[in-house]
Amino acid sequence: MNIEEFFDRIISVKTDEDGNLNIIDQTLLPGEIKRINLNTKEEIWEAIKKLRVRGAPAIGVCAALGIAKTASQVQADNYADFEREFLGLKDYFASSRPTAVNLFWALNRMEDTLKSHKEKDIDEIKEILFKEADNIRNEDIAISRGIGELGFKLLKKLKRNGKEIGIMTHCNAGTLATAKYGTATAPMYMALENGFLGSDMHVYCDETRPLLQGARLTAFELSNACITTTLQCDNMASVLMKSGKIDIIFVGCDRVARNGDAANKIGTSGLAIIAKHYGIPFYVCAPTSTIDMNTATGDDIPIEIRDSDEVTDMWYKERMAPENIDVYNPAFDVTDHSLITGIITEKGICKYPFDKAFEKLGL
Repeated sequence: MNIEEFFDRIISVKTDEDGNLNIIDQTLLPGEIKRINLNTKEEIWEAIKKLRVRGAPAIGVCAALGIAKTASQVQADNYADFEREFLGLKDYFASSRPTAVNLFWALNRMEDTLKSHKEKDIDEIKEILFKEADNIRNEDIAISRGIGELGFKLLKKLKRNGKEIGIMTHCNAGTLATAKYGTATAPMYMALENGFLGSDMHVYCDETRPLLQGARLTAFELSNACITTTLQCDNMASVLMKSGKIDIIFVGCDRVARNGDAANKIGTSGLAIIAKHYGIPFYVCAPTSTIDMNTATGDDIPIEIRDSDEVTDMWYKERMAPENIDVYNPAFDVTDHSLITGIITEKGICKYPFDKAFEKLGL
């Protein structure tokens, strides 16, 4: 299977020939690759909330396609009625996940599109919304590719004859989390497109407790792309870094504050602290849509607290904790900007001071 066949097989969010919103149910991976259609607002909301579709860019694409799909079902005789129904859908979808800024970015962009064409017929507006959602998806592919090309340049500098490049990543910021290439995995996929062999790289995937996105998704992706892949428990990262096997770390993120603090899947901050100790470059791969210039620091980023059964029951045949025990289950942590070597966007690699670097990108 070549790299394009690989992508065709596991694209996470797309529309079928009838315009139906179609996703891979990521909760079933790696055991089963099952695609499902999402037709109602409730199905789309549930898919985002329950992580059937996940990853900040993929959530944004799903939300854009989802609101276009559900808005097309609205019966309205005039623009005012249609706008009211649309805004109700927007608020409903926005309530599904609080942290991923791409969700709100995509919904706001769809609202802007609606309002900029209010003089047109309702049926025409519906078609325009579908086109804008498709633009968001195509732009995400280009953005991921841009991140990958910049990350690949870093990998080329590390390539030495006869020695594989040791790469570590956390959670899943891959094809499943975006419209195609991923963010943190994009450098590896671009390496394959540019003549690297899978054996030229050795990617170490943190399992990423408690939802195991690294074990279930990233390890699944990379191994299917024939990249040498090793899975390790999250608390083994320090030993692995100390061994000298890790040359570089790529992670994704769900939101970047103006000062460069980055919210990503829980465990990322600890990984960055260890990398700093061992002097290993730590890069956050972030589309510019993920950079929130209205959020001053990571302290201002809302952190989703998820259900306790993800820690106590999920993935186990029997409960693995005492009954009635309190559980703390934040979905994300915030990596301080001082721990980040660089933030790779599609427009360039930003370094400290991050706010100035972001401004140079026009953010």
